[in-house]
Amino acid sequence: MDAYVALEGGHVVAARGRAPGTSRGELVFTTAYTGYEESLTDPSYEEQVLTFSYPLIGNYGVREDRFESDRVHPRAVVARELTDDVAEWLADEGVPAVDHIDTRDLVTDIREGGAMKCGIAVGDDVTEEDALAELEACKAMSEHEDIGAQVSVAEPTVHEGDPDGTYADADVALVDCGAKGSIVDSLVARGADVHVLPYDATESDVAAVDPDLLFISNGPGDPANFEAAEELVDTLVGEVPIAGICLGQQVVARALGGTTEKMDFGHRGVNQPVRDLKTNRVVMTTQNHGYTVGDPGDVLDVTQINVNDDTPEGLDSDELGVITRQYHPEANPGPNDSLDFFDDVLGLTESRTTAAPADD
Repeated sequence: MDAYVALEGGHVVAARGRAPGTSRGELVFTTAYTGYEESLTDPSYEEQVLTFSYPLIGNYGVREDRFESDRVHPRAVVARELTDDVAEWLADEGVPAVDHIDTRDLVTDIREGGAMKCGIAVGDDVTEEDALAELEACKAMSEHEDIGAQVSVAEPTVHEGDPDGTYADADVALVDCGAKGSIVDSLVARGADVHVLPYDATESDVAAVDPDLLFISNGPGDPANFEAAEELVDTLVGEVPIAGICLGQQVVARALGGTTEKMDFGHRGVNQPVRDLKTNRVVMTTQNHGYTVGDPGDVLDVTQINVNDDTPEGLDSDELGVITRQYHPEANPGPNDSLDFFDDVLGLTESRTTAAPADD
């Protein structure tokens, strides 16, 4: 199959087609060299074209038990070499894929020019013009105003916690802005009942759960487009403990007086170093985001930073019972250095779950 990748600015790169179709999205890259199944099923890649910087993708096959959601989320996939297993999986999913492309050069372009719009055309009779037409129709990430609807549950769902878990009495209201499955798994394994709510859940939806913890998940796109989740945080802060991961950190920061901004090319990979400002301990983390907290505001303390660029990786407020992380503590893929995050946030529920009942 022929294949063409049209880059913002009009440059077109020829490639080998591995899965047919035409598509478009924001071109980004990940430095992860394992975990391609988890990356490809991560909802945070919605409306993006994912480039793998590692040269061989697919060398240990495809297993559904590693998936983070029920489908592939990138609009298209670019690699130096894709195995047949991965190419066939992407073709079955209807996701265009190309390889035999110099991904070193492509990643350099993204690092120097930032994440960019692109169009892709793959097939037996496609032309450069087909890829350029897709590029012309491509929208900026901030213009996908209702992207949450593409990745969130439509109706509330409940995942029952392990009855032998440490936090078996805790109820978590998880606002699904594009949550990875392993986030839910991490909470359930510790005993919490996880009530997954749509991204546009209302205060009454949360009240119906009567949660011991409000959790804002990861997700794709601009945090400014998740106004309902931001409003929930603004309304419930101080009444119930609040946690957030990735986009969730950004949403919480915005709700509590902070600002967010788009990064040049973001953090995507499994080797992002994060330093804890209290302990000076550095951990390696899994990350996937193109926006970050600019000014955290006056309420939240920056407790962790990225070693490479000093962007906020952790925001806390002991007074309000808020803990957020920009990276993915649940890993999948990636190092397990930060799994204690889930114990920390569920620890916030103890005062509620152990409180004595009021006298009649």
